[in-house]
Amino acid sequence: MSLTLSMAAFALAASISPGPVNIVALGSGARHGLRASIGHAAGATLGFCLLLVLVGLGVHELLLRWPLLGQLLHWGGVLFLLYMAWKLASDDGALGAEDGKRAPSAWHGAAMQWLSPKAWLAAVAGIGAYTGGEQQLLWLFTWIYGPICFVSVASWAWAGSVIRQYLAEPWRMRLLNRVLAGLLVASAVYLMV
Repeated sequence: MSLTLSMAAFALAASISPGPVNIVALGSGARHGLRASIGHAAGATLGFCLLLVLVGLGVHELLLRWPLLGQLLHWGGVLFLLYMAWKLASDDGALGAEDGKRAPSAWHGAAMQWLSPKAWLAAVAGIGAYTGGEQQLLWLFTWIYGPICFVSVASWAWAGSVIRQYLAEPWRMRLLNRVLAGLLVASAVYLMV
């Protein structure tokens, strides 16, 4: 297998697997539709690519030297997951533009990546496995990862938009939101142990 194909396979496996960013994309697609959720997918992609580049340029060394910074990031991520779970669980389940709620923004998607332990693990593992400290490989990996990450997150939003037709009843949307909230809480609890 060529290096680029291996990089692409890693990017797909890491990006398409369930995680906080994808759970929010699914919920956003179900509530707001695919078009309104594309900003979240784009922001998540750009946020992850920036994280990937910075990890490749040595940010992980900074975290190793200043463990308190890593702990702050860890607990900030846990709190953010719990906040997102609360927002989902307390949602009324009503669909439609008149409800005044907006889809998660690009900034929201980028921030989620920076606070997601899954994203940090993927960035550190990917850099360790594929770049060997070579900047040329770092840029190649980032260029391969970007489009795959975008399509992966957008596919979760698309899946949400597909199931939207089954969620017209507010109780069904509330049920989905509470299941998604439960998954976010489970992720946070896993990180606390």
